[in-house]
Amino acid sequence: MPRTNRVKQAIADGRVATGFSLCFPSPHIVEILGRLDFDFVWLDGEHGPFDLATLEEHCRVAELNGVTPIARVPDIQSSTILRYLDRGIQGILGPHIACRADAEQLVRACYFGPLGERSFGGNRGCDYDHELGDKVQWYRETNENTLVGALLEDAGVLDNLDEILSVEGIDYFSVGPNDFAQGLGKPGQGWSPEVQQTIEDVHQRIRAAGRKVGNDITRRLDAKNSLLALGSDFLQG
Repeated sequence: MPRTNRVKQAIADGRVATGFSLCFPSPHIVEILGRLDFDFVWLDGEHGPFDLATLEEHCRVAELNGVTPIARVPDIQSSTILRYLDRGIQGILGPHIACRADAEQLVRACYFGPLGERSFGGNRGCDYDHELGDKVQWYRETNENTLVGALLEDAGVLDNLDEILSVEGIDYFSVGPNDFAQGLGKPGQGWSPEVQQTIEDVHQRIRAAGRKVGNDITRRLDAKNSLLALGSDFLQG
């Protein structure tokens, strides 16, 4: 039976999922923070130095501690996303979703049929093809426990947003402020009032379409800051 995705379960329960982000490999941090009842760990596979072996190790440690592993992938090519899913990642955040075709490609890569075209292989992401039971049911339940997010970071999003939002299979949409600002011709101004207002306008359009904004369904802490807080509490007794 596929593992329950705690973020998708939180969405179904109407609560905000809590997690922590990790931009560099450290299974020990996943093990430590994983004992604090977080729902997920967010691994940065786009900017962080994760290779496939360390990615799989992080997935294994996360699962042992009841935490759902999700990752931002470096691109939305099917072969890239497949390698992440095959390691055990249960949530994919696809970067630079700028048009309908990008959104459709993201969905196609993340899900088994009939929604997508994910390939099946005898690896840990497919339970090593061992004692899966009813395979039709296994495919369906795996799809149900796969979280898919779209990261909007390009100026073209403003013109293409309605078409992007019409694509089924994407659980949430987030805006990357720094790259988005650069796309608007304002590099380094991701947190300026003008760019933030444009981002809020995008958020409102997402909600108006009946879709979910990432910040509405998840809260993510930086692992470094969380560990510093734990150390401070320890030193203070």
